[in-house]
Amino acid sequence: MPLIESEEHKALRAAVSALGHKYGRAYFTRTVEEGRPATELWSEAAKLGYLGVNLPEEHGGGGGGIAELSIVLEELGAAGCPLLLMVVSPAICGTVIARFGTEEQKRAWLPALADGTRVMAFGITEPDAGSNSHRITTTVRRDPATGDWLLTGRKVFVSGVDIADATLIVGRTEDARTGRLKPCLFIVPRDTPGFQRHKIDMELSAAEKQFELVLDDVRLPADALVGDEDAGLLQLFAGLNPERIMTAAFAIGMGRFALSRAAEYARERTVWKAPIGSHQAIAHPLAQAHIDLELARLMMQKAAHLYDAGDDVGAGEAANMAKYAAGEACVKAVDQAVHTLGGNGLTREFGLASLITAARVSRIAPVSREMILNYVSHQTLGLPKSY
Repeated sequence: MPLIESEEHKALRAAVSALGHKYGRAYFTRTVEEGRPATELWSEAAKLGYLGVNLPEEHGGGGGGIAELSIVLEELGAAGCPLLLMVVSPAICGTVIARFGTEEQKRAWLPALADGTRVMAFGITEPDAGSNSHRITTTVRRDPATGDWLLTGRKVFVSGVDIADATLIVGRTEDARTGRLKPCLFIVPRDTPGFQRHKIDMELSAAEKQFELVLDDVRLPADALVGDEDAGLLQLFAGLNPERIMTAAFAIGMGRFALSRAAEYARERTVWKAPIGSHQAIAHPLAQAHIDLELARLMMQKAAHLYDAGDDVGAGEAANMAKYAAGEACVKAVDQAVHTLGGNGLTREFGLASLITAARVSRIAPVSREMILNYVSHQTLGLPKSY
C-alpha cells in the first residue's frame, strides 16, 4: 500500500474539490431547507464520471475502486456538500451488483448508476435487528407454482427510498440442506405492489429522507435475486465493507469542512489586539482535530486498498477501524469548530450548527462505535464475546 497518494489521486482530489466549491455549503443548505436532494450537484458529478468511478469500465464506470470513490465523497464533504447517497447507490449497491449480479442485472443497473440517471437504496436495518444482522426477520420464500420470490418484513432508517428507482433488500431464505435461514439480496423496484414506505420524522437536517419500509408478500420475479442464493454472508459483506469505508470518507470530509471554517475564523477574529488563533487554548485543540482526521484518513485509505485488492477479511477489520476513527475525529472536529466560533458557531451564517447533529450519525451508523469495539476485541484481540 503506497503511503503517498499517486498523482492520479491528487488530480482527482483537486478536480472534485473544485466541483464541490463551485456549489458550496450555501447551495447544499438550501436544498435541505427546500426538502429536496442536491440534484444539480449529483448530475454534474455523474457527468464528470465521479459517481461511477468505482464501477467497471465495460459497464460505463471509471474502472477504479472504493479508494477513488472515497476521495470523491471526502472532497465533496470538505467543500460542505457531501452526497450521502454515494455511500448507498454506487458504493454498496453498485459494488454488490458488479461483483455478484447477473449479466442482465449489470447491464440494467451499472451504467445508469454510473451516469446518475438511476439511484438505488439499501435496506438492511430492522426495528428489532439493528446491530444484530443475524436477527433479520424479513423472510423470502419461493412460490413453487411460478418460481417467483415472496418477501415479507419491515426495514427502518432506509435513506432516499422516495428518489430511488429500486431498493436492494436484505432478506433471509431457508437453506434446503440445513433448514437455517441465510441472507440473500433482492432488487425491489420502487412501485412494486406490496412495497410500502413511510417517512420517519427526523430531527436531523439532511437532503435525503429516512423511511420505514413494509413488505407485504412482495412478489418478485426469479431474476430479482442478486448473485448466488448460497453465497449468503459473502455477498452481504461485499456491500457492508464499502459502506463503512465510505461512511469514514463522509465523516472525514465533514470534519475537514468544520475545521477549515474554524481555522479561518481563528486567523481573522481579533480579541485584545491579537487573532484568537494565536492563543494555544484555541490553536492546540484545532491542531489535535487535524491530526485525528489525518490519522483516520490513513486507516480509511488502508481499508480501501485492501478491499480493492480483494482482501475481504483484511478489509473488514480495517473498514471497521476506519469508520470508528473517522466518526470520533469528526465529532471532535465539529465540536471544537463550534466552540472556536462561540456564539457565531450556532448561527446560520457559518453553517456549523447543523453539523452537530450530522456528526453524531458517523458514530451511530451504519454500525455503532460500541459494536466496532466488540468486533476488534474478539476478532482482532481474541477476547471472549460479551454478547
